[in-house]
Amino acid sequence: MDFSHAPKVEEYRARLTAFMDTYVVPAHREWLHETEAGIYPPACVEPLKQLARDEGLWNLFLPSLRDDEPGTGLTNLEYAPLAEIMGRIYWASEVFNCSAPDTGNMELLHMFASDAQRTDWLDPLLNGTIRSCFAMTEPDVASSDATNIQTSVLRDDDEYVINGRKWFITGAADPRCKVAIVLGVSDPAPDADPHRRHSMVLVPMDAPGVKVVRNLPIMHHVAPEGHCEMLFDNVRVPAANLLGEEGAGFALAQARLGPGRIHHCMRSIGQCELALELACERAMERKTFGKHLYEHDQVAEWIALSRMEIDQARLYVMRAAWLIDTKGNRAARNEVSAIKVIVPRLQTQVLDRAMQIFGAMGLTPDTPLSFLWTWGRALRFIDGPDEVHIRSVARRELKHAREHLGRGAAYYTLPDRLAAE
Repeated sequence: MDFSHAPKVEEYRARLTAFMDTYVVPAHREWLHETEAGIYPPACVEPLKQLARDEGLWNLFLPSLRDDEPGTGLTNLEYAPLAEIMGRIYWASEVFNCSAPDTGNMELLHMFASDAQRTDWLDPLLNGTIRSCFAMTEPDVASSDATNIQTSVLRDDDEYVINGRKWFITGAADPRCKVAIVLGVSDPAPDADPHRRHSMVLVPMDAPGVKVVRNLPIMHHVAPEGHCEMLFDNVRVPAANLLGEEGAGFALAQARLGPGRIHHCMRSIGQCELALELACERAMERKTFGKHLYEHDQVAEWIALSRMEIDQARLYVMRAAWLIDTKGNRAARNEVSAIKVIVPRLQTQVLDRAMQIFGAMGLTPDTPLSFLWTWGRALRFIDGPDEVHIRSVARRELKHAREHLGRGAAYYTLPDRLAAE
């Protein structure tokens, strides 16, 4: 088995790493200072985006491109190590037009948009001139089961009328966010198929009745782009704003989430790598009780476990990406569910160890560790909570076991008398 990256990918990794080291990392302090002062987006972002586009490091995430679309056409497997590099700085993905939720929304529009929708929304998103959000989760229902979603998206002649409340809508506080993709109930009949009741519509953020109620902190951290609560009060949009077919919203949501979950996981692995690097440096420079920290067995074990667990998770994520590329989203469901559980738990564990090695400083904003721990904890809910993914993996494993029931009998070594009974 060959685990090396293709030459093309190695070239992109080298170019992307050099770009990060030369431009993004030095701009990080400015980004932090301006966002803390309430300036968003910071002045450094747009020039970096133009520079990344000029250097061919643009839209790295989208596997299939039309001739008129800017990007690289990398597969999910080829993109995965690049997402890991970008993940080391929280906001870096935007510089390369590879940040959530825009990537998932662009993939949806790429697959299902009409020509008019492409002109109005996809092309500006691919060019990085606007941003977007994805309005699915709701505060009043258990959104881990998407069939519970209650926001209504009802046809009224040549319009759709949207009513409902959404929350944890990433990107909605960004002034450049111009459109929300809203998932809601389009068939309210009690006997409707629960997986054919929902539709997606494109809602301009300036449409009458759209209100961003608040930017929700995550573990007391306020993201400048927002994880917002939104209200849709009799919002009317043209029927032409329907994305795909009416009743296909649930299927569209599933199509959007597979690659997006891999992107999240690879960025998380990049953050874990950064945490481990910082922890090792700290362990080599600090002394307690006459020894460097790394000389204490407990600290050495934390470093070793983090190294092993990061590498295990990376291999699992790469397999999931390969399956999507070669066999499609459906074939990779089990692996995507598995990594969605494994990687956020890994992130909180690795970050927790790094913070412990740093001591009290690890709890402060002087290092990125406490924020990255917070983000790892949040990812245990984002794109579906752990329990839903664990349930999915168990269900598929048991289905496989039922189909081969009795196969394990030959491996029992009971005495003949007991076997006969």
